[in-house]
Amino acid sequence: MANSPKQAGWEARSKLGWWASHRFLVARRVSQGLILALFLSGPLFGVWLLRGNYSSSMLLDTVPMTDPLMLLESLFAGHWTAPVAIVGGIIIALSYALIGSRVFCGWVCPFSLVTDFAAWLRRKLNIRSSAPLSRSLRYGVLVVVLAGSAISGTLLWEWINPVAAMGRGLITGFGSGNIPLANLFQGLVIGFGAGIWLLLAIFLFDLLVVEHGWCGHICPMGALYGVIGAKGIVRVSAIGRERCTRCMDCFHICPEPQVLREPLFGKQESPLVLDKDCISCGRCIDVCAENVFEVKSRFNHSGAK
Repeated sequence: MANSPKQAGWEARSKLGWWASHRFLVARRVSQGLILALFLSGPLFGVWLLRGNYSSSMLLDTVPMTDPLMLLESLFAGHWTAPVAIVGGIIIALSYALIGSRVFCGWVCPFSLVTDFAAWLRRKLNIRSSAPLSRSLRYGVLVVVLAGSAISGTLLWEWINPVAAMGRGLITGFGSGNIPLANLFQGLVIGFGAGIWLLLAIFLFDLLVVEHGWCGHICPMGALYGVIGAKGIVRVSAIGRERCTRCMDCFHICPEPQVLREPLFGKQESPLVLDKDCISCGRCIDVCAENVFEVKSRFNHSGAK
């Protein structure tokens, strides 16, 4: 029998223990925290491990890294882009293309802290209503952003990019060196600036209007990373799907639950989650008390009929 969304993960925690039912969530937070720490190493300690921000940065003052969407916006807008920025975009695109589907969204993007909290709060408050919104909309938004950049001659998305706003707020706030709590709060307020209202609006949109609304339906960055990583190597697999009890915990917790349907219930289909919308977060592995899911490569055919 299906569990309620409010109880998602309880059975796994009871049966497997806290760590086994949270290990991927903890690993994601550690990954996001370490990346933020790399950005802060320069402002705080004078050691510039990662200089810049989530849109454009330089690793060890040597390896350029550029957000592929920002690079495409620039090219569509007709702006001459420095060769180093183009190289940085290629490095990032190739890296995520090799690793797997939307790994940036699951393991790097700081804005997932906001959307994950909204999803958690929805479950705890038992908010089930959700406005119908196509998950294909984000691909339309991506096309509009690029077309709008070409027409306007500006980097259209960067005016409202919540990922950039979140990154700037965290880097500026924590990088101010103001250790006392009051000063740290002041630094965060200055860092986020007016962007805090954008973050709050998206949080409320996810909480009250559409479940997983921003990342699951609108964000063009997620759409582009999905396309880039569509053939990536690392994949979640429902390799033990014969053990599935249909408790639905994985569907309740997954930000893109539609990607689990065929691998889990399509007995003639591959158990690999190959849908480009999967964010490779591993939360389905955490909350499954029957150990149905594992991380595999896309070349692994175990469990296939």
